[in-house]
Amino acid sequence: MSKTIVSTEKAPRAIGPYSVAVRIDSLVYTSGQVGLIPASGELVPGGIEAETRQVLTNLKHVLEASGSGLDHVVKTIVFLKDMGDFAKMNAIYAEFFPQDPPARSTVAVAGLPKGACVEIEAVALLK
Repeated sequence: MSKTIVSTEKAPRAIGPYSVAVRIDSLVYTSGQVGLIPASGELVPGGIEAETRQVLTNLKHVLEASGSGLDHVVKTIVFLKDMGDFAKMNAIYAEFFPQDPPARSTVAVAGLPKGACVEIEAVALLK
């Protein structure tokens, strides 16, 4: 078994004692991403839609740095601060996974880091 820690300047750095992603054999596991702007570490303004777009862009960059990509994602978990935002999040999510989307769970949570509206983590196959 080969374990590799993944990082990239194109996505926010971890804001705690964890890795942004870990590669093990043919899989990559990402930590949850919130809608942070990589350069500033600040939450993107604009609410759920802007945050979802930033989250998925960040995940895309993490996956690419891992040797994978959004088209190789097999499972995501979406954490929403407000389940009332589900439809708006889902519309943006569909833009990033237009065909053969991965399996997904979506849960409502009491709070997210930095006051975010959405957090998404992924498991993907390596290319």
